[in-house]
Amino acid sequence: MEIHVFDTYVTASDGHTMHFDVFTSENNQEKAIGYAKKWLDSINETAAQVSSNECRFCHSQKAPTNVIDDIRQHGFYIYKMEGCPEA
Repeated sequence: MEIHVFDTYVTASDGHTMHFDVFTSENNQEKAIGYAKKWLDSINETAAQVSSNECRFCHSQKAPTNVIDDIRQHGFYIYKMEGCPEA
């Protein structure tokens, strides 16, 4: 499966920057923004600003099995990089 990667930077409620990628099966920025908001809500960062300025298409690539499974189940996968809470 080819996935589409949206590079995302948001400011957390305490002021630090969270950097993560939203992986989706569709190259659709509005859906990626919605998935980013959904994930942020799940970690109690409901006030974080997410728009086309913070969440931008980066590239497409093949996905490993665990990512494909999450995308099929939830519609997206969040790849945490800097400043993101651990699960």
